[in-house]
Amino acid sequence: MMNKFFWLAILFFFFSCKEDVKNNYNNGSLTLAVDESFYDISDALSYRYMQVYPEAKIKIVKVKEREGLKGLLDQKYSTIVMSRPMHQDEIKAYEHKTNMKFQPAFFAADALVFVVPKDSPIQSISEEEIKNQLLDGSRNLILDGANTSNTDYLADKLKLNTSEMQFSVLKSNEEIIEDISKFSHHVGVIGLNTISRPYGEKAQELRSQIKILPINIKGKLIYPDRQNLKDQSYPFTRILYFLTNEGNFGIANGFIRYACTNIGQKIVDKNGLQPYYLFKREVQIK
Repeated sequence: MMNKFFWLAILFFFFSCKEDVKNNYNNGSLTLAVDESFYDISDALSYRYMQVYPEAKIKIVKVKEREGLKGLLDQKYSTIVMSRPMHQDEIKAYEHKTNMKFQPAFFAADALVFVVPKDSPIQSISEEEIKNQLLDGSRNLILDGANTSNTDYLADKLKLNTSEMQFSVLKSNEEIIEDISKFSHHVGVIGLNTISRPYGEKAQELRSQIKILPINIKGKLIYPDRQNLKDQSYPFTRILYFLTNEGNFGIANGFIRYACTNIGQKIVDKNGLQPYYLFKREVQIK
């Protein structure tokens, strides 16, 4: 009888250790839920992480931001990327369902940008004009659908209820860019990350089709460039952050830590977004 219990204990210990290894930072598996607007930076970070840790597996699932948050709370996804500040009721729900303190891991400054065809006579746009066009029934603004990160961020920024916002819809950020020439008097609303890669062939092709409108603030034109993202003077700057329900240091927290290190922030920089953390450059003089 003692031998039986001994071997049962050994088997229990073996499978417990095996389960821990499965969720190790360097050889676990992770499903990362992200909105289509910031898929590119999520893909770049996960690709490099898997190069460093070949046995780690990260699968990226494109979902609308609100659906991603719901999936995180329902344990469908262990990690998501968010772009808007969470409301107090959402934070309470997160802490209640995960039994964890709300600790967003900020890693990049992205932006909502307003685009028109190259030959459009429109030269700039103001926050007041954006708000009016969402409420006047003209549907001049083109977004990528309801409940997406772009739509929810715009609603939060302008203090509007999403149910009262009226806009035209195309399926994705890329489709908005590719089809904006068909709607010469409309303004497309996209995530900067869709076109931010400086040397990416697809990003270059998309940028060649559009004109980015500066935001007119009392006659001053503010573009979504690096400096204006860094100091957040561009009014539609949004800070991307990771949120996880993983309570231990497994692959989710390992990946998040990697994205916030010097190496991860360099990846953010190379993808045309503003790194959240600024690391000092070390210069060696010989």
